Amino acid sequence: MKKVTILGAGNVGTNCALFIAEKNVADVTLIDVKPEYAAGKALDLMESGPIRDYDVVIKGSHDLYDLVYSDVVVVTAGKVREPGMKREDVLEDNLDVADSFVNELAKFAPNAVVIVVTEPVDAITYYILKRTGFPPHQVLGMAGVLDATRASEVIAKKLQVASTDVEATFIGGHHDYMIFLPQYSRVSGIPVTELLSAEEINWVREEVKNAGHKILENMKRGTAFYAPAAGAARMVETIIRERHRVLSAPVYVSGEYGLRDVCIGLPILLDKSGARRIIELKLTDDQKDELIASEKVLRRTQEKLVSRVKEKAS
Repeated sequence: MKKVTILGAGNVGTNCALFIAEKNVADVTLIDVKPEYAAGKALDLMESGPIRDYDVVIKGSHDLYDLVYSDVVVVTAGKVREPGMKREDVLEDNLDVADSFVNELAKFAPNAVVIVVTEPVDAITYYILKRTGFPPHQVLGMAGVLDATRASEVIAKKLQVASTDVEATFIGGHHDYMIFLPQYSRVSGIPVTELLSAEEINWVREEVKNAGHKILENMKRGTAFYAPAAGAARMVETIIRERHRVLSAPVYVSGEYGLRDVCIGLPILLDKSGARRIIELKLTDDQKDELIASEKVLRRTQEKLVSRVKEKAS
């Protein structure tokens, strides 16, 4: 049985473990800094198995040595936003969290594919990639899958169709400059551009862009966790079962779309090796401009991390 390790046994991490278990994808180890906390979560999940019909092994630990033999590592540990906060407001705290495990991640799980959920996801993905020294294809974020499932739900409600028949595509950063690609979004094979007006298409983008903010304001304490956990679990299943799916994810670019040395959401072919390749789509001139604008926002943040990477490496 393959092994998935989840760093962080909070709402996202625990639900990700549950979703992975319910499809019998792999054994799961939850690691959390709180002593015995992950062990308690793991025991609770194991006791759900006979009812939910899964028989994978779920373990809990607070020892990073338990990263060993991981095929996939999902990073969910870190501070979450509170009402009124932007994703970038938790960056410094979550860089400190990343620093607490990156050395052990590189040492104990050098061949694992790493999926980053911790916010701000594009920047944390870049930082973990640089700190571990892993090949670029091996470290990617979970954001495009989340944006896509949110859009699928919004489009389905608008058109009164089954959400499972909708496939949506987003690129760019996981922030206010995310880019909806309606020409590559479909309902049972029909392009969304044939079903929605330009005004409705823009409305979909705005709904998805604001989805996380709405959930945060409604919940007051903490933000979305079911959908992010489901998105990470889908990526894990794709990797472990070699499903070879095409999806969007924050990934390191080396010239694709004319971009370099930044992690940004783009369509990739995901397989057991991680991001096997970045797929370059034909974009409209407006979408090219939007991608450049989105990249500039991310670059301002990610360039600040370079000195920190050098400092930690010295």
